[in-house]
Amino acid sequence: MLIKFLLLTAAISSLTACGKTDNTLSNNSENRWYSEGQVIQGAATFVANCSTCHGDKAQGIVANWKQALPDGKYPAPPLNGSAHAWHHPKVQLLRSINEGGILLGGTMPSFKNKLTEEEKLSAIAYFQSFWSQQTYEAWEKQDRRLSQ
Repeated sequence: MLIKFLLLTAAISSLTACGKTDNTLSNNSENRWYSEGQVIQGAATFVANCSTCHGDKAQGIVANWKQALPDGKYPAPPLNGSAHAWHHPKVQLLRSINEGGILLGGTMPSFKNKLTEEEKLSAIAYFQSFWSQQTYEAWEKQDRRLSQ
């Protein structure tokens, strides 16, 4: 219980970060699909389920996520806007969370039966909150185009 409390506290304290670079939380959820509340919930969900592989601020944990590990599998990419997550529409991001990445040569397990739909969306809101406005707008354009 204490560990969960500490993780939640760390996640929420990261929400007080200021600035709008790709590696800093953006507090501007006004023009985005998600609310500030979803980002706060997403911080707890992300830290508890995703941060071990993607980093606590979605920054990734390896220097080169494009390089296979010694076992031939690929490490988790950063999700903070510095890698390729912004190229994928929300439906594909949800598919990755639901199905995992093992079939694609990665190590991500399926979270289909572990997280609720609300938790999955809030985790996406959390890592998208680190994206610059320019990155978010490029994603939004892709999302609209690919989701039709």
